[in-house]
Amino acid sequence: MAILATHSCRRPTATCETGKRLLLHATVTGPDSRDMDTNTKRPVLRIRIVFGDEEMIGPGKAELLERIDRCGSIAAAGREMSMSYKRAWQLIGTLNAMFREPLVDSTRGGPGGGGAVLTETGRRVLALYRAFEADAAAAGAARLNDMQALLRDIPDGR
Repeated sequence: MAILATHSCRRPTATCETGKRLLLHATVTGPDSRDMDTNTKRPVLRIRIVFGDEEMIGPGKAELLERIDRCGSIAAAGREMSMSYKRAWQLIGTLNAMFREPLVDSTRGGPGGGGAVLTETGRRVLALYRAFEADAAAAGAARLNDMQALLRDIPDGR
């Protein structure tokens, strides 16, 4: 699958094995939360894969899944991302509805406490997304380096 450069009024697309068309958005931005301790001058690809009007996965949802996996809680993961409890639940609801099987399994709070875990499907989707990111970064590294070489030097690091 390739990310296609197209005219600005057309979105790049690819077709997956099932024949469903995917819209691919790739933006080069500053460092994301996973790269905060690295060189801020290095371009970072932020990939969003759009399956339909409301069906997409990108860096924010992937990070939320990773934090749920680490924290064992949707609320705690959302707090770490400065995201409201409601918004975190909405994103997980969207992800769970997108796929044939839920990505996150949650239990209500109470005397034993609640929690959330990634399902096997959730782990698989997250791994596939991160692999796609790595593939895109590797494939585009030379062009990103060429583009970075054309950037203006910014005085005082601003």
